[in-house]
Amino acid sequence: MSCGESVLFWTLGPIMVIAALGLLFAKKPVHAALSMALVMISLGIVYFAQQAPFLGAVQIFVYTGAVMMLFLFVLMLIGVDSSDSLIETIKGQRGAAVLLGLGSAVLLITVLGHVTFPPAVGLSRVNADGNITTLATLIFGTYVWAFEITGALLITAALGAMVLAHRERLFPKPTQRELATKRIKDGPIKAPLPASGVFARHNAVDIPALLPDGTPSDLSVSRVLTARGQMRPAQEMSGDVETVVEEIEDPLGDEGGGGNATGRAAVPSGGGDQR
Repeated sequence: MSCGESVLFWTLGPIMVIAALGLLFAKKPVHAALSMALVMISLGIVYFAQQAPFLGAVQIFVYTGAVMMLFLFVLMLIGVDSSDSLIETIKGQRGAAVLLGLGSAVLLITVLGHVTFPPAVGLSRVNADGNITTLATLIFGTYVWAFEITGALLITAALGAMVLAHRERLFPKPTQRELATKRIKDGPIKAPLPASGVFARHNAVDIPALLPDGTPSDLSVSRVLTARGQMRPAQEMSGDVETVVEEIEDPLGDEGGGGNATGRAAVPSGGGDQR
């Protein structure tokens, strides 16, 4: 290899290795697909540097531009937006996979370390009219029937996949007005859910919001805080709310008895301070 090819190889080689490791260890399928696309683009550049423009173009335009984009479109279609589960369904499969991978890597490195390639013979004669011209002559001349049959099989497979993935809609798609009407009619809560801290003693996400009827809303608190135990219990909050309600209803003791009705009307049953 020339100096430029050596620099290109040692630049793209680590990038392809890191992207390949990203393909193996990425938790999200989209990140894994992007890592594979990076490997394919780098491999196509190496093909161009080795005077194989047809393979380089196919690697970039067909595999990266078509196949990988098709994978990404499928991921977008099925709505994969979270990390895959890392829980082992079969005990010991992760350790067996690691051992098998290490053994395969050692075997591959050992074999490739002892391989010697003889000098290429006949390349000048084959590429006399140009690399792409010679390949076009073989594809559309000698092997035209095999090429056309393979293309027909791929088109048939693509059409079959689209037919199997297509779903007929049994009912018309509901409009936004219909969804809102159904929510008001069937939902237990008619109004929009309050945010954290609304009708609470202070503005914090660790205290659930109170609904208009005074009951705490579990949906207003993050599930992470609930799992960590960082949310105040509803009983503790109810006691604080009752204290605040009593202070609002009867701020002056017996002398403020006339203001009880106003306090009850201003604060929902079981509600807290609206500050």
